Amino acid sequence: MKVLKFGGTSVANAQNIKLVLEIVNQKAKQDQLVVVVSALSKVTDLLQLAAAKAAANDESFREVVGEIEKKHLDTLKELIPVSEQSSLLSHVKRIINHLETLLDGCFLLGELSPRTADTILSFGELLSSFIIAQAYQQISKDAVYKDSRELIKTDNNFGKAVVNFEVSNKLIQEYFASNESKINILPGFIAQTLDGITSTLGRGGSDYTAAIIAGAIDAEQLEIWTDVNGMFTANPKIVKQAQPIANISYQEAMELSHFGAKVLYPPTIQPVLRKNIPILIKNTFEPEAEGTLISSQVSSKDTVVKGISHIDHISLLTLEGPGMIGVAGSSRRLFEVLSQEKINVIFITQASSEHSICIGILNSDADNAEAAINRAFEIEISQNKIDPCYVEKDLCIIALVGENMKNHQGLSGRMFSTLGKNNVNIRAIAQGASERNISTVINERDVKKALNTLHENFFEENTKQLNLFVMGVGNVGEKFIEQIHSQKKFLKDVLKINVRVIALSNSRKMIFDEDGISLKSWDSALSEGEPASIEEFIKKAKELNLRNSIFVDITANATVSEAYEKFLKESIAVVTCNKIACSSAYDNYKKLKSLSRQYNAPFLFETNVGAGLPIIDTVKNLIASGDKVHKIQAVLSGSLNFIFNNFDENNSFHDVVKEAGVQGFTEPDPKIDLSGIDVARKILILIRESGYEMDIDAIANESFLPAECLATTNNEDFFASLIKHAAHFEGIYKEALAKDSRLKYVAQFENGKASVGLQFIPKDHPFYNLEGKDNIVLFYTDRYVDQPLLIKGAGAGAAVTASGIFADVIRIGNV
Repeated sequence: MKVLKFGGTSVANAQNIKLVLEIVNQKAKQDQLVVVVSALSKVTDLLQLAAAKAAANDESFREVVGEIEKKHLDTLKELIPVSEQSSLLSHVKRIINHLETLLDGCFLLGELSPRTADTILSFGELLSSFIIAQAYQQISKDAVYKDSRELIKTDNNFGKAVVNFEVSNKLIQEYFASNESKINILPGFIAQTLDGITSTLGRGGSDYTAAIIAGAIDAEQLEIWTDVNGMFTANPKIVKQAQPIANISYQEAMELSHFGAKVLYPPTIQPVLRKNIPILIKNTFEPEAEGTLISSQVSSKDTVVKGISHIDHISLLTLEGPGMIGVAGSSRRLFEVLSQEKINVIFITQASSEHSICIGILNSDADNAEAAINRAFEIEISQNKIDPCYVEKDLCIIALVGENMKNHQGLSGRMFSTLGKNNVNIRAIAQGASERNISTVINERDVKKALNTLHENFFEENTKQLNLFVMGVGNVGEKFIEQIHSQKKFLKDVLKINVRVIALSNSRKMIFDEDGISLKSWDSALSEGEPASIEEFIKKAKELNLRNSIFVDITANATVSEAYEKFLKESIAVVTCNKIACSSAYDNYKKLKSLSRQYNAPFLFETNVGAGLPIIDTVKNLIASGDKVHKIQAVLSGSLNFIFNNFDENNSFHDVVKEAGVQGFTEPDPKIDLSGIDVARKILILIRESGYEMDIDAIANESFLPAECLATTNNEDFFASLIKHAAHFEGIYKEALAKDSRLKYVAQFENGKASVGLQFIPKDHPFYNLEGKDNIVLFYTDRYVDQPLLIKGAGAGAAVTASGIFADVIRIGNV
């Protein structure tokens, strides 16, 4: 014989009940069945609401009763042929009338006793089981209805009655020994005291009903039918990558259930555990899915960690003080107080010094617990031997669960390291002697990040998900998104990195999608986005609180660069091609680097110098290995190199600058490049990364632009000034020809001094043959004395800059 239990979602409406009937019908072909059903979905909540309203003298409880009646009558009408509905509808209405009479009593008395509450709540299962039994009898007459109250007896602890197993088992065994029906349909959750008063089995009571019956009759198997494909490695509503668990031990299932796995109620396991009866969890809506088998069989080859679960809405209470050290009975007094207040303790940890003890309880119990504890220890508190109870609310317990965890070293360290890297602060830790469970208390706002991060580490073959918040989608931004889209599969398959773009923003619009923006149609989606706001962008990134978050700045905007500090403080990494932050005041530069270390949030800006060339990374490696940079010579502007390589007697300076902008080599404001400030920022960044302290005003900048060009305030006036001063630029070109030299804009650093400016480069200089938009950097160091370390390559262009940004993102993924 098998016992099948169907939960509220499985019997939510007539359509779902038809699926249940089909499952039962197929199962009945092979086995004799006991079918336990819950109330229709949400009905228990409606009954609680009606009772509360009635006790509060709120007449609207009648509207709730009307809703309950309609829900059941509609369900019955859809399941039962019209010709047979009359007497059944009358029966349901009689039950509803009885319910309304009880609620009238609550309304008149203005109170709701636990005993009356149990009776009211029982109507949900009584109605659903009656309707489902009648519906199945349309398929087969070999099915009977049995009221669970006649079989399961309890004490008078209304609300969460304790089962009298001695009496209940005898009644159950006697009933099924004398009943040969193929199918027995019973209501879950409800029971009866020995003196005949209706009681209930508490939260998850229908599971418990099924388990009690399965244990009493030594069932072959207990099947729990719900709306998911078994127990999962984590809550699939929070962790999209969560996977069903095929096999799990009783102990592991109890741990996961205790820590919030909603498909199973922990006490359910006890009656079948004693009899070694396997439990199979199945999905009513996908009956062909494998489900989860809970049994005593544990394979040594199973995954070390079976699942990650959590309990929300936790408060942490700490009692500490010197008066607890070496004083026998302090813990007993604490737990006795909580027991007297009927407060359940979920989490316990105590310092080995006995100086403090910490417990986790539900938020709803926190105020009551705090007051009760302070009363109990009033004398010690007044004598300053013990501090008043300290309460922290809105926390969450996260637990790693696995039978084989005790056989593997380093799991705790791996767990804490994973959380620490994502700036998830651990408030308390507990691990039982069985080592089957490692529990930590964290802030509730971090639960989604924590669960996803841990799941990624323990279950996803080390695939790391990177969540990008991208600001700036001009030429470089478009190329960056294009590169991510084209390389997405390679990154996931080969590098085990899953890159998702969560947010995009330009100067006008911004969009967010927690599940990742489609990179096929991002531009049309962005055009219909909400108005852009850096403040709102930061706020939403913080609210989403996603693991491995990266802010990608592809702008040249000073206001955007000022936001880096806020991102880093939220442990959101920053990748930028915007040079403003790293060339700002030295104190700000150092602060950003310090915040990066403090909050374990990478701050990468390789493209600040040389676009996609590995210049900054090379400097970092030189310094890290103990080398010292003494001198730097460089052509650091691909745009200026392009301009001076193409400026000649056939191409005016104005036309070449225009062409550089069209090809994406210059900033949107080309004066930033031609004024030399862009090059000054770049050499400054290299100087700082080489270990020297310097600010931008210490760099000599000898501009080749006339004063009128520098004074313009918009691009139109700037380009007009280039035409006006064409003779000035032609003069510079002719002077270079006369000296048999080429024009290069050079940045230099030596002996603590730096400069940028246009130079005439002779034929024997390494810079002379630098073509197109290429950059070149020469580093003279302790190790590179006679022959400098040379880095050369394309230093401008949307594609190469985007690839440099992409490379920084991948560096973070590989950390």
